[in-house]
Amino acid sequence: MGKKSKGNRQQIILECTEHKDSGLPGTSRYITTKNKKNTPDRLERRKYNPILKRYTIHREIK
Repeated sequence: MGKKSKGNRQQIILECTEHKDSGLPGTSRYITTKNKKNTPDRLERRKYNPILKRYTIHREIK
């Protein structure tokens, strides 16, 4: 049997905004969850990008 959803919590993907402009291959993505009711707009967090070797801004995609 499948797992029932627990309310407004949804799984989202955060992708690095600076990595696309750098021209380096690969992408930096993180998977997390958020409450759609409390945070209706796109999430933005500072996360570590292992390819650029520094902290960058990651935004929600989709």
